Amino acid sequence: MQQDRVGFIGLGNMGGRMTRRLVDAGVAVCGYDTDAGRAGAAGAQAAASVREAVQYADVVLLSLPDSRVVEAVVEGQDGILASCRAGQVVVDLSTAAASSTQRLARLFKTRGVQFVDAGISGGAAAAEKGSLTLMVGGDADTIEALQWVFAPFSSKVLNMGASGAGHTTKLLNNFLNAVSLAATAEVMVAGKKAGLDLHRLLEVLNSSSGVNFATLNRFPHIVDGNYLEGGLTSKLMTKDVVLYVDLARELGVASLNASGPMSCFGLATALGYGEQISNRVVDAIGDVSGGVRLKT
Repeated sequence: MQQDRVGFIGLGNMGGRMTRRLVDAGVAVCGYDTDAGRAGAAGAQAAASVREAVQYADVVLLSLPDSRVVEAVVEGQDGILASCRAGQVVVDLSTAAASSTQRLARLFKTRGVQFVDAGISGGAAAAEKGSLTLMVGGDADTIEALQWVFAPFSSKVLNMGASGAGHTTKLLNNFLNAVSLAATAEVMVAGKKAGLDLHRLLEVLNSSSGVNFATLNRFPHIVDGNYLEGGLTSKLMTKDVVLYVDLARELGVASLNASGPMSCFGLATALGYGEQISNRVVDAIGDVSGGVRLKT
């Protein structure tokens, strides 16, 4: 795929950072966002519309909140389907429902366009460093030909299979992320109330069977008052858990462990932390546990 022009739609927390990585790598990017200033902030040429970004590009990247928004951008008036041309590739980097992804892939196929789903993991920090992990679904040859697009913002690209496989993998990963973060937050509040040294508690957890991503990478900072702002919010975490539950239902899998993170991140949103990083769930649990804060 000897192509070098990218259209990027959705330049928010993650999309803006990935766009900056592409621009800094010398890739020509035309970006569109409902916030007109975001394209310039990321170093991209600003598009006045979705249509303009699509018509400019060889490859169109999407980083949008959920399937509902993806579908609106793809199928809406002057959306991607109405503006695309045969031979283009559209890559959805959003967290979306696999069933929706597969339906859109079929629609794009009728236009001679490949639709690739690429779930991302690593958060804002990894996006800035160019070390995201991508879990990708779609045509294998197309995925291989997209390496020049992925390279500036990812360090690992895993082909998970056919259309929808990337987004399915992303939901499975995000569910485990939600479970471990919510459970670890509860444990840390309990440790604080018990009078334990939280750094010492984390040392034990990280050399024992309770170790997880949150104990290794989040709470060593949180216990010192650094919540690592800028990542996935509690509202978005709740959305991802709901998508996982929907997926489990579609697959006929009993979803027995979703109530914990649903309750925790729902609580965080109800207490005013919904638009803040999901790590603030520890403060929500602390609020209803006697006003506990890990850093005092």
